Amino acid sequence: MIKIRFVLLCMCALLAGCASPAYYWQAASGQLEIWRKSRPIENVMADDAQPDELKQQLKLAARLREFASRELALPDNRSYRVYADLQRPYAVWNVFAAPEFSMHPREWCFPFAGCVNYRGYFSREGAEDYAATLRADGYDVYVGGVPAYSTLGWFDDPLLNTFIRYSDAQLAQLLFHELAHQVLYVAGDTTFNESFAVTVEQEGVQRWLACCGSAAERVRHAAAQAARAEFVALVRRTRERLEALYRSGIGAVEMRAEKVHILGEMRAEYEQHRDEWGAAYERFFAQELNNAQFAAVAAYSDWLQAFQALLAREGGDLARFYAAVRELAKLPKEARVARLNSFAQ
Repeated sequence: MIKIRFVLLCMCALLAGCASPAYYWQAASGQLEIWRKSRPIENVMADDAQPDELKQQLKLAARLREFASRELALPDNRSYRVYADLQRPYAVWNVFAAPEFSMHPREWCFPFAGCVNYRGYFSREGAEDYAATLRADGYDVYVGGVPAYSTLGWFDDPLLNTFIRYSDAQLAQLLFHELAHQVLYVAGDTTFNESFAVTVEQEGVQRWLACCGSAAERVRHAAAQAARAEFVALVRRTRERLEALYRSGIGAVEMRAEKVHILGEMRAEYEQHRDEWGAAYERFFAQELNNAQFAAVAAYSDWLQAFQALLAREGGDLARFYAAVRELAKLPKEARVARLNSFAQ
């Protein structure tokens, strides 16, 4: 039944989407590969050939999965009850693009998901090939590996080798984040969806560590969150400087030179924090900095403060918070943005 449903969805996508049949074929093939490689967790646990480290992580994931439904009001379904080893470092690679002198990312529109500001590929080669065509058209482009993605409750999402060996807090973050997408998804509003999921993830991890984490884990997580806040602030400051530059109306040659200067100053500031931030942001700075990277960060942070304020308004009650967010999601986008802005003030 699931596979029939999937085939029907793919047929609808081919008929209604704006991407090519080849793009949808790689998406369908990638999802089918994950299903083909998925095994029930109990089978993996009973397999003597599997390492003890993996089995311990699967036990942790099971505890996190139970906690998510019991304590965070996240969906209690078949997601994250099976395991798949994809034998690659990421589940998908997302391609982001933005014009050379604009912070507004390019969007791609798909059935069910609506318009989003990235395009995903199940192979790095496919992502890089598409990125090359965008660069040839003059876009700033960023290709980022993604350890997991959500099928938004349409299918049962598996645990993957791409993230199963994360630390306790990191694994909790990822599972809570992806399950949050099953609670609510607004077609065509990437920043709303991702900022909401990050809010749930952060609240969930705080609660998990408070009840079940060690003192050392809590200290490590607090340090990681502080580093993330500093990184996001650096991205925001740089983005604001670039937006002002792009509005300035100066000539392209001068604007291009000033853009290089601003991005160089951003990299220099990162170098000052590299040791205290650890390796978390090395991949971001390993590529040539450009507008597309800022779009990737903005999606996960722009409405975070607003959602956190809304959660506080609901007294930290996640069920009430989800209900309030569902009401927000019903509003036209312009009204939704106005409400979010009012929460953030």
